[in-house]
Amino acid sequence: MIDQRFYEALGPVTVRALAPSSELGGDGEHKITGAAPAERAGPNDLCYYEGKKGAPLTSAPGACIIAPVQAHLAPEASALILSDRPRSTFARLVPQFLRPRVFNAGAAIDASAQIEQGARILPGAVIGPGVQIGAGAEIGPNAVIGPGVTIGRRTRIGPRVSIGFALIGDDVNILAGAVIGEQGFGVAGDAAGPIDVPHLGRVIIQDRVTIGANSTIDRGVFDDTVIGEDVKIDNLCHVAHNCSIGRGSLIAAFAGISGSTKVGDGVTMGGRVGVADHRTIGPGATLAGGAAVFQDVPAGEVWSGYPAKPLRKWLREAAWLSRRAAGARDEGK
Repeated sequence: MIDQRFYEALGPVTVRALAPSSELGGDGEHKITGAAPAERAGPNDLCYYEGKKGAPLTSAPGACIIAPVQAHLAPEASALILSDRPRSTFARLVPQFLRPRVFNAGAAIDASAQIEQGARILPGAVIGPGVQIGAGAEIGPNAVIGPGVTIGRRTRIGPRVSIGFALIGDDVNILAGAVIGEQGFGVAGDAAGPIDVPHLGRVIIQDRVTIGANSTIDRGVFDDTVIGEDVKIDNLCHVAHNCSIGRGSLIAAFAGISGSTKVGDGVTMGGRVGVADHRTIGPGATLAGGAAVFQDVPAGEVWSGYPAKPLRKWLREAAWLSRRAAGARDEGK
């Protein structure tokens, strides 16, 4: 479900009015008010379905964007919008009935913001409508807190931090220049060219988290990006949309975690680690500095290398290559 603290519904709009130039199926007058992933779409939601494995859609969406040859895979949809590029069509239609909430013109601190006693708002900070800030929190100079954001008690927001579409817990420390809740890198394409896919989710940052200077955490496409309790993220790190980082994990500088990756509790990542999308890093795993992770990592294992693999295997291969190189040099003398 779309969080109305962060997103504004512009509808309802009929399917026919939403996609007047598209071939339709079903009830073209059915009204749409929201958007959802295909598996969770309800009677007033727009979704898209690509059905790559040929499995039928089990939900009953208000309207489903689907390829003509797969129209039979959405039998419970009230209406169909037929498109050879469902994802890009979805990206082009959603802004017609859903949009992010915007700042009101006027004072730097919106009159509707709820700021508890003892919170400090330093010069130049901008506080949007509907923001909630807990007692003892501090908002640094020139920080921007977007509409609907919640910031817990005793949380410290550094200078020039930007936060939107986010719920922040207690005793969190976000250092200068960090950006929380921006849209992630989701791109679809069709004959008209590439288009950004709307991100309609949130960022959840639980208690006692530290986020380093100039680090970025993207909001989810539909689901939340979640940073668990006591996570410590160094400077210049990136966590992409739909990721979850388990409790007590430590992430060193320049690490990059691609979309929809699940990191378990107590994981350690060295500097410059890169993790591919849709990976699972098991609880207690360690990724050595510079590791490039393209596979799931089992719980408790230590991986290293490019591409990353279990540390002992990587050391054996490195030793073998060293011996081969030494042998080649000796033969060339």
